[in-house]
This record gives sequence, structure tokens and C-alpha cells, in this order.
Amino acid sequence: MDSLENNDGGTLVPPLQDGSPLLEMRAVTKRFGGIAALNSVDFSILEGEIHGLVGENGAGKSTMMKIIAGVHADFEGEMFVAGQPAQFHSARDALKAGIGMVHQELSIVPDLSVAENVFLGHQPVRAGGIIDWGYMNRTAREQIASLGLEIDPTKRMGSLPVGLQQLVELSRVLFSGARIIILDEPTSALSPPEVARLFDALRQLRAQGRSIIFISHFLDDVLEISDRVTVFRNGHKVATTPAAELTKDEVIAQMIGRGSAEMTMGEETELCGDDSHPVVVEVRGIGDGMALKDVSLSLRRGEITGVYGFMGCGQIELSRALFGKGNLRSGQVFLEGSPVRFRTTATARRAGIAYVPENRRMMLFRTEPVFKNVSIAILDRIARLVLRPKEEQRITGNHIEDLQIRPPRTDIALGNLSGGNQQKVALAKWLTHLPKALILVEPTRGMDVGAKEDVIRIVKSLRDKGVAILVLSTEPETILTLADRVTVMKKGLVAREFTTGHLEKADLLAAA
Repeated sequence: MDSLENNDGGTLVPPLQDGSPLLEMRAVTKRFGGIAALNSVDFSILEGEIHGLVGENGAGKSTMMKIIAGVHADFEGEMFVAGQPAQFHSARDALKAGIGMVHQELSIVPDLSVAENVFLGHQPVRAGGIIDWGYMNRTAREQIASLGLEIDPTKRMGSLPVGLQQLVELSRVLFSGARIIILDEPTSALSPPEVARLFDALRQLRAQGRSIIFISHFLDDVLEISDRVTVFRNGHKVATTPAAELTKDEVIAQMIGRGSAEMTMGEETELCGDDSHPVVVEVRGIGDGMALKDVSLSLRRGEITGVYGFMGCGQIELSRALFGKGNLRSGQVFLEGSPVRFRTTATARRAGIAYVPENRRMMLFRTEPVFKNVSIAILDRIARLVLRPKEEQRITGNHIEDLQIRPPRTDIALGNLSGGNQQKVALAKWLTHLPKALILVEPTRGMDVGAKEDVIRIVKSLRDKGVAILVLSTEPETILTLADRVTVMKKGLVAREFTTGHLEKADLLAAA
């Protein structure tokens, strides 16, 4: 294939002719505060290859990718791009060399338009420095359409669901002309039809000679789309194997270093909803005039109610409405039999409602230590006039031990923890003084199998202590593993309810 050009007019890495790796990392070591996140790791990707990268949270996947993408410039070892030594000092350096990354925590600008996000940093200008809005909107629409999407390029980015935001960010990386594309958990927010559409686009890119590094905890997705799969464990590379020669159980065994039958998420379950349990929260016919239309359900003490549906079905809006973040136009919410209307999140929290959203950044402070992220929910109980950091750290230390948060330190900045451990911290906020009801949105998204098991154990322990729990997820396995009863939503409505008996993944997909 011919050399590609990026939007700065610079020539990207030239095509290879001899089948050698397009990108090669040799003996890479990266330390954070004396702790080795990567320890003498080799990794490579070929031209025109989709290469799956898997491992438990904290295995070193994201660290390696951030080195490749120029986010981490300080490391030991060697990097070669198209056979030439390389080291990037910024993401811009990597992009100029034809390497782009779509992070799991998206780097979109929510208050700008879709087109402005596609062209971020490269807005086309006419003579006199005036932005060419017509060209920008037209080209952004075409670029997004190449992924099978129809999105108004003038629409505010923040108004889109997370899954569509992710696809727009992918469009931006593609538009840059990147020849090596790193995708971090690209299917975690997508419905099955959207995953199929994404995979079609990735196969087209592979046919064009572009190389894709596909990082995911969805092992079925990795095995379906990848040519080769590399497994990391505890900062080391375990193996690189053709995907066609692997099974899901074999990959899990490599990831955790032991047999994995007990670690897989459920494909079916036996529901055990019990109507004798008292109702804690009830919603009757609520609607917001847009995404929610006449939704009714109940959360019972000591039960987990699962809400399943594809992206855009109204789950997010339902969760936000129950925590005082949505504007309900119809229907009624009841708390322990009394009508309530939470106009702010503070009133919902004071009433005993806890909320863990799908985006951890919305409720956690990544630059602050772990203990401050845990204690913020209970400061009014333990420090009415004067802060008591020792007490905050003592309480947090107990939760770290109980929840097996790693590394087991109260003073480390939250952003240095893996996604799964950050989710445990988000749950720990509500463990000192139990809420009446806990709302969890995508509680296991983007986690490895081990971290998922930990979170599942924590959630079930809260249920067993009498908390009424609402779990909303686009992952059927999450619902089947956690829920005592299930509500399926479709286009803002309740499509079906399952209370008792046998329930399979196929039943959820059919109802949604």
C-alpha cells in the first residue's frame, strides 16, 4: 500500500515489504513509584493485523499502550516503528508517526459539536482565519458514515450516549490517517448490532493495511475479531497465539494462571424474585418526555433488580431520574410507600439513595488519595467541624482489606489504580453506612474476570445485608450473574419482566 498522510501534511511510517513487525516493543519496563507495571515485556504487531491484548486489571495492558501512544515517555526498553527506533514524548508525536488511540475513558469535549470533536485540533480555516464550518460538517458526516453511523455533525457531543461518543472518537482517530490504531475496550458500551457494525469497519481497515490493537475484557469479542492474541499477567507477557488456536477457557487460564471454569460469567440463571420482600423504591409510569415513557418497576429489600437493554433503551435516564439528576414530566416515585421527588442528588442521598454511574470519573477524584474518595460520602458523620484524616484512613483501610483493593494503600492517588479497583473504591463509599437503595450502572464494564468476580461478591453481600439494589447493564452476562428479577427495557418502555424461573441470555436478547 502507499504511505498514508496525516492531517498535518506529515508523512506517516512507510509501508513494510518484508513482513517484519510494523511496531515492535523490546524488553519494556515501566515503574510507578518503584512498582513495576511492566517487567521486560516484548510486544509486536504486523501490518494489516488485528491484534487482541487481554489480561486482568493491573496486568500492564494500558501501560504498554500508553507508552506506544506517547502518553508515557519515560520507560526502559526499545521501540521500533517500521524497523526504525522511536520514542515519543507526547500523544501528538505518536499521532504524527501514524499511531492513534481511543481510550476507554473518552477524551471528547462534550460542549463542542460532533464535527468539532472529529476535527479537534485540526479545524479547517478559510482565508482570514475563519473556520470553514460547511466543509467541517460535511466531511465529519462522511467520516462518521464510513462506520455505518448517521449522526448530525452539528449535534452537541455531550448529548450522545457513551457508545456513540466512542464511535465518534474512533472516527477522529481514523480521520487523522493513523496507520496503527489502539482501541481500549471499544465494545464495552455497544449493543450487539453496534458491535457487529464496528467489527465490519475494523475488518475493512485491516484490508486497507491498517493495524489495530484491540484491548478488551470481552474475550468472545477478542477471539472473534483478532488474528493473534497476546496475554499479559502481572506485568509480564504470558503468550502470543493465533486466535484460531485458542478457546475462551484457555485465554482465561492464561490470564489468571489457573483453571477458569468458576470464573466465567453466566449465560443463564434461575431467578428468585420474592414478592414478600418489602418494597423500598417504586416507580409508577414515569416519563421524561424523551427517553423514558411510562416505566414502572419496584426495588425490594434484600433483592437485586436487573434492568437490561441495548444502548439508548432508557436505562441511563432511569438511573439518573432515581438519583435526582433527571427531569420527570409524568409518573410518580415512592420511597418506602411515601411519594417523593428528588430535585437534587443531595436530597436523594439524604433520603438513603446511593448511585454509582457508568462513568467512574463522574463521582471519583482521580488525583486525590483513595481514602478521600471513600470518606467523602461519610464526612458529615465523622467530621462535622474538623477533618479527621486518621479516622478516614482507618475506615478506608478496613474496606481495602475487605474488598481486596490493590495496591492496598489508602494514600495512593486513585488514578494509579486499575479500573476494577477504582470501581471497588466507588462501592466502598457506601459500605460504612448502608443506603436503603443502591443504583449501579454498568458495574462490571471494562473489567477482567477476576475483578468482575470481586465486584459481584461485593454487590451480593450488600443485597444480603438488606439493601435494595438496581443494576442496569447492556451486558446480559452481568444481569444474569447478579439479578434476582429482571426488567427488560426497549425504546424507553418496559418490554418484559422476569421474576422467577429459568432465564437465558437468548431470552434477554429476544426481549430487547
